[in-house]
Amino acid sequence: MTVRDRAPRLLRRRGDSEVAPIELFFDLVYVFAIIQVSHTLLYHLTPRGAVETALLFAAVWWLWNYSAWAMNYLDPARTSVRLLNALLMLAALGMALALPTAFGDGGLLFAACYATAQIGRPLFVWITMRGHVLSRNYRNLLVWSSVAGALFLLGALLPPTARLVVWGLAVAVDLVGPLVEFRVPGLGSTPMRSWPVDVEHLAERNRLVFIIALGESILIMGFTLSELEPITPYTVLIAVLGFTGLVALWWSYFAVAGHDAPAGRGDGSTRAARSAFAYAHGLMVGGAVLFAVAIDLHLTHPQSGPALVLVSVGGPLLYLAGNAIYLHSRTGTAGRSRYVAAGILVVAAVPALLLGEALPAIVTGLVVLAVLIGLAVVTQLARRTPAY
Repeated sequence: MTVRDRAPRLLRRRGDSEVAPIELFFDLVYVFAIIQVSHTLLYHLTPRGAVETALLFAAVWWLWNYSAWAMNYLDPARTSVRLLNALLMLAALGMALALPTAFGDGGLLFAACYATAQIGRPLFVWITMRGHVLSRNYRNLLVWSSVAGALFLLGALLPPTARLVVWGLAVAVDLVGPLVEFRVPGLGSTPMRSWPVDVEHLAERNRLVFIIALGESILIMGFTLSELEPITPYTVLIAVLGFTGLVALWWSYFAVAGHDAPAGRGDGSTRAARSAFAYAHGLMVGGAVLFAVAIDLHLTHPQSGPALVLVSVGGPLLYLAGNAIYLHSRTGTAGRSRYVAAGILVVAAVPALLLGEALPAIVTGLVVLAVLIGLAVVTQLARRTPAY
């Protein structure tokens, strides 16, 4: 039996790519959520803490990502869609509140909010889009999201180490689902070509969330400076350098992802959009989060050490990895400058790790800043002949 491709009442109007106020309202929660992720890593700056924070960030990101894709299809003017967004906001807020204690007493709240959002959203679309291909697609997504949600709830009842393993499996389910086209035994798969997509709408949503991530660095820098007593010339210098690095990140991003970015040879398919937005932007936003943590560490713990070096270099490396994937998916270019910049950062990190406190922390920061500024300049100059 084939699924009829008619237009349900809640389907977004064709050609309506504008980001609606309800979507902007939804994203406000993520200002708080990203700050919570950064603070969680700052207070648990150990190898295990890094793994836990990365897992929590993946859950936070995937909730936002699936919500953004759902609003690519749903009419934001409909009352039921607005109520759905409000409930998703509430769930995201609950996750953000529980995030610092997710591997302690806040685990059940974090898991319950995640499961509610990830199961409720596809259930809503499955029911309201009956008769449309999206109903079939979201039926399969509902199965995958239910498995991930159940694993989160199970993990919340386990000790911290077991919880880490089970939640890792849950995040893996969410990450792998799109790659295998949400295949379910007895129900088949949902090929990417069967997911209609408004690329410009998704691009705008992702641009906005990246700005939120950069803005979070400014908030952390401002809050940290306001709490320092006294504010020394060194901290002012670090703040200026950190702000310059943020501007360079913004510049290199919007030169290839902004409204006026030059067209490339990307295939424009839903599969390419999935890579560019669901996966690439997750890495870039994660890189911005690490950049914020690095600025805070340079301000409050200016002694060089493994944690500061890895965070200082790791943030730009994550960003570069995501940006290279984005470039390949959206423009068909190789992003050579991204690989060169990543190589320089890796080479610079080796002596910084070996020398430890013998090398002033600001030296590492200056190398990272020079790479980011160089990347922004090269990207801007290369816009007319996209090779980046």
